[in-house]
Amino acid sequence: MPEVTISLNGHDEELAVFGSRDQHLRQVRDALGVKILARHGEVRVEGDRERVEQARQVFEEIRGRYRRQRTVSSGEVADLIEASLHAHESERLESIEIREGSRLVRPRSDGQLRYLRSLRENELVFCVGPAGTGKTYLAVAMAVSGLRRGKIKKIVLVRPAVEAGEHLGFLPGDLEAKINPYLRPLLDALHDLMDYDQIRRYMGSDLIEIAPLAYMRGRTLNDAVIILDEGQNTTVPQMKMFLTRMGQNARIVVTGDVTQVDLPLATVSGLADAVERLRDVPGVGIVYLDKSDIVRHPLVQAIVNAYEGTEPVKEVGVGPEIAEPDHPPPTGATASE
Repeated sequence: MPEVTISLNGHDEELAVFGSRDQHLRQVRDALGVKILARHGEVRVEGDRERVEQARQVFEEIRGRYRRQRTVSSGEVADLIEASLHAHESERLESIEIREGSRLVRPRSDGQLRYLRSLRENELVFCVGPAGTGKTYLAVAMAVSGLRRGKIKKIVLVRPAVEAGEHLGFLPGDLEAKINPYLRPLLDALHDLMDYDQIRRYMGSDLIEIAPLAYMRGRTLNDAVIILDEGQNTTVPQMKMFLTRMGQNARIVVTGDVTQVDLPLATVSGLADAVERLRDVPGVGIVYLDKSDIVRHPLVQAIVNAYEGTEPVKEVGVGPEIAEPDHPPPTGATASE
């Protein structure tokens, strides 16, 4: 368990740090949920790493104020605890500003924070995790922010048109109408970040492009953020083709859930393959999210838990069982006769 020890100099300094009847110790213990052991000449704090660090800062500030010939009241200790909590919360929850009124997009879990940092620090980022963890949303938010600030000139949102139990050919309409349902999740993320008219203007000006993966072949994209959603449904050659679209001042983000592959059996997922191949390449970030990072409706996490590591339930009949006849009915007769 993480711990830290703060050394004290003499009885008077101990009294200043401990507080009257150990009041300061109790304040820090109760507010931060740490274990405090006060011994002659020192204070030892044990507990969660972040909380231990906060407690250390509070005790060192109390000691510092005493050494500057200041008496510290319980009210000041409460203020120090509050300031420490706010400082760590601000550091933990970095934010990206999406200039849509006062809207802020920020990570809501430690995993999402790691993802956000990786997006800022790397030119190629793979994010692997279950549904509802914000993989696509945060990537689109970062891209929109970069576009509005002039850091990039274009956003390209890409998805493989892989069928998940349904057939593309049976959908009504022309090719564009058939492909649109596959790209809908990317549009949903955009609509949550920008208003409808802005999206239309940006798409009309070719600042935002949404396209199926097959349309990427032969292109080189400069000054752009290119996001591939559902990357687990690419083959190895498709993933290689996509990753090599990167031009100057470009960033690529690939998101996916390797537990939901819709490729034919025995086909290797391009996402899983790329993560393994590029694991140690400088400039490549790989972030794994899990069910603790799910930020959709609370039921989504329960659903993920229910399906995790289980076999499909065998189909059972909904009506009374009908025994098969021992012998086929004679010609011209039915089984019900």
